[in-house]
Amino acid sequence: MSATSPLRVLAVANQKGGVGKTTTAINLGTALAAIGEKVLILDIDPQGNASTGVGVAENQRHITSYDILSGRATIAQAGAKTVVPNLSVVPANAELVGLESEMMAEQGRPFRLRDAIALMLATEDLAGATTYILIDCPPSLNLLTVNALAAADAVLVPLQCEFFALEGLAQLLSTVEEIRVRLNPKLLIHGVVLTMYDQRTTLADQVVDDVRRVLGDKVYATIIPRNVRVAESPSHGKPVLLYDYRCSGSQAYIRLASEVIERERRMRAA
Repeated sequence: MSATSPLRVLAVANQKGGVGKTTTAINLGTALAAIGEKVLILDIDPQGNASTGVGVAENQRHITSYDILSGRATIAQAGAKTVVPNLSVVPANAELVGLESEMMAEQGRPFRLRDAIALMLATEDLAGATTYILIDCPPSLNLLTVNALAAADAVLVPLQCEFFALEGLAQLLSTVEEIRVRLNPKLLIHGVVLTMYDQRTTLADQVVDDVRRVLGDKVYATIIPRNVRVAESPSHGKPVLLYDYRCSGSQAYIRLASEVIERERRMRAA
């Protein structure tokens, strides 16, 4: 979005599944909302796990991101309140699976999401407006992810502290660079967040060291631990901060939210 807009759009992306991408979108969004930001999670993953994780059941998803991307509805029409104050969600469902083939012959297909966000900014009362949009991307580099990257100000990459952690990251970074050149010149890497850290293993520490050596200050200082309460919370339709505020996972996401905001300040000042 423009430098004069208070809205920041972050794509939470990694083409590998099981890295904590949706968990990060849900709980970072909740932590940002808890410290006063007005947050919208835009779920564009056909699995719809981010929607489930903030308490929006499948039978409640009457208007979805499919309707936005197909031009049938606006973000304002699709946004649904969640159990978290200051946090809303545009839900997703399996209809998104067929969207890529539907859009294949159309011009402007990488910009559907960007245009929808621009329309929201043009019509929304900015006095009480959304300050962060977090786009929960599918675990692939398909047209849905391209739409997210074309619409975003920056990319936040969850990376699990496991063997092969860096596998595929080069492809994602290459895709981000291609999107920057061809579709979205302002796109930046906001940061890489290390997830699923198990302090009991030597391997986890080796992965942390390797990633920091390769990516330097692009890696957030905050590391998200492997935590049972984080894993349990989606089955209750709650972010972990509501499910168990005191657990290590909740506290880590609060620290990550503070770090994201601090990076935002530095980016805007640069």
